[in-house]
Amino acid sequence: MGVALVAAALLEQRRTVDAPAIAVVTSTSTATATPEAWLLPFPTKTTTPDSSEPRPAATASAAPRPTQTRTPRPTLTPHPSDTPRSTRTPGSTTPAAPTRTAQPVMTATAVPATATLLPATETAVPVTETAVPSAPPAAGPIVPGFHERFGVAGGTSYLINAVDAGLPAGLFVNWHVDPTQPVRYGVRFWHTIRVRPGGVRSNWADIDRVLAEQPGAVWVIGNEPDVYVQDGVDPQTYAIIYHDTYAYIKERDPGALVAIGSVSQPTPLRRAYLDIVLDTYQATYGTPMPIDIWTVHAFVFREEAGSWGVGIPPGMDGSGAKLYEVSDHGNIEIFKQNLIEFRAWMAQRGYADRPLAVTEYGIVMPPDYGYPPEAVAAFMTQSFDFYLNATSGSGYAADGGRLVQWWVWFSLYEAAEGYSTGNLVEGTTGQLTPLGQVFANYVNGR
Repeated sequence: MGVALVAAALLEQRRTVDAPAIAVVTSTSTATATPEAWLLPFPTKTTTPDSSEPRPAATASAAPRPTQTRTPRPTLTPHPSDTPRSTRTPGSTTPAAPTRTAQPVMTATAVPATATLLPATETAVPVTETAVPSAPPAAGPIVPGFHERFGVAGGTSYLINAVDAGLPAGLFVNWHVDPTQPVRYGVRFWHTIRVRPGGVRSNWADIDRVLAEQPGAVWVIGNEPDVYVQDGVDPQTYAIIYHDTYAYIKERDPGALVAIGSVSQPTPLRRAYLDIVLDTYQATYGTPMPIDIWTVHAFVFREEAGSWGVGIPPGMDGSGAKLYEVSDHGNIEIFKQNLIEFRAWMAQRGYADRPLAVTEYGIVMPPDYGYPPEAVAAFMTQSFDFYLNATSGSGYAADGGRLVQWWVWFSLYEAAEGYSTGNLVEGTTGQLTPLGQVFANYVNGR
């Protein structure tokens, strides 16, 4: 399918499933996504030489509503069906890793079983830490087992096919609140409450049902609120939506685990967005923002209005934006350093004692942009090695100082041209792709 046809299909999908949201706050933001924002071509190919170093930061002008054609988006996700309930809003209450280098295996040959989860021994690049502010008490140590750490994102039917075909995933995300997804197939499901400037836009009946039937569930509030064509909420508004939704959940299920919604990548610009979220929460409610689990996406995309990538977050002027090139998209060193710096930033903000989940990452550029199957497989296994082994003083002490506790590969299956680069399962046969077999071999080789 050509890019133009993919864009048309996405536009039609948005028209049919995006209904009015339930307002939980009154916002001054005008950053609502437009249908035009769903036209998603890949960047124009250039002859820019590959580089292993990030491009220098640049300042992009403020753009409250970019009108240009947008980015190749890594999260080509259907929007949750919205069933408005105009009389209902959330209430306001007080609120051991292996040392291994797995080689890409593009066949069904099993990797030798040599890896075990032991205390981590590798140390991430040291960072200078500042005084740690106070933060709400943690929910308690949350340390996943080896299998649960390896997650996948995508459609439910593809998860079933993948598990039946032998994919050993322990965590599943489909960007929805889904009452039909308790723990099953040996996979833990994390519910995502979608938001937009007017408030929550997921179905409140589904939220209530999960709260009643699945005590202790994990709730992620928002999906890429920093990206216009995803949840697209300015940071001040997001802080208010988070407060009201968190209170609603905890009032009905005190044992629920509430996670902050993932920004698209752990760059300085996205950390600045989160700084505003945290500062707004503190100023508005007189207490630090309560977060049981931190989440972030870990892509490497350009941050520039009018270009490919993830653009500039709503309500921000783009100071400190990273002008990554297409050749940086699969740069494992940029990927690692961004996560190291994000963990250090979490500690500086007082959240060193919270676990971190990378709830979406991978390679979405097509092979002719420099990402053939063997390069994608190498990136995957190198990222797994990093997740299991990288530690620092700002890491999660309950998990041996590891930087990241869960990671979610994008994706199980995407039919769109280019976005299929990271597919783990075949859409028609239900069998694992060669990349899916690399995933399985790595996890089974522990």
